[in-house]
Amino acid sequence: MNPQEIERINQQLQGASPQEVLSWAVRQGKAVVTTNFRPYEAVILHMATAEQPAIPVLWIDHGANFPETYRFAEAARERLQLNLKPYLPLMTSAHWLALNGGQLPMPDEVERVESFSRIMKLEPFERGMRELAPQVWITALRRGQNPQRAASLSAVMWDSKFSCLKVNPILEWEEPQLKAYLSQHDLPNEMTYYDPAKGDEKHECGLHAKLVTDTK
Repeated sequence: MNPQEIERINQQLQGASPQEVLSWAVRQGKAVVTTNFRPYEAVILHMATAEQPAIPVLWIDHGANFPETYRFAEAARERLQLNLKPYLPLMTSAHWLALNGGQLPMPDEVERVESFSRIMKLEPFERGMRELAPQVWITALRRGQNPQRAASLSAVMWDSKFSCLKVNPILEWEEPQLKAYLSQHDLPNEMTYYDPAKGDEKHECGLHAKLVTDTK
């Protein structure tokens, strides 16, 4: 799909609500929604399953999430009857930790963060997307999450890596809207979250930027 077609679609959807964007998205072909069960993820999962209850939910479980994140994932799975598709890295988190200092990487440990990202997150993500082969990839990306990528985002994009539409329905939402949605629909949430493949919001794990095919 060329840039002119994407621009035309975004103009057509200008002013549409997230649910309307999602409704449009699932009519375009085989769709998946990705999640990492970070705070407020129940919003996009609720919206997506409202449109398509059996939509595949791709989750890269690198094995090093906090217990709170795993409990949240299970609560969301049960509450929304998620068609969860967990993909795990080829190396266990215990194996990676044993080879890399025994502790999860901190944001300022660039080499360790990049190693964790490449081996524990990007490889299984690439594998999951390749096997599920979606025509539409629905994300929970929001413009306010990362100023480095804010200007480059739009509600509908073309992802050349996976040859699919990439749809960001809640792109413009801020925390007050997310909190209100969770309250309105009585959805679970949790705020204890850390992504070792990213460190903090100023860093990219690469999932939305590049492919990795090795585990070295």
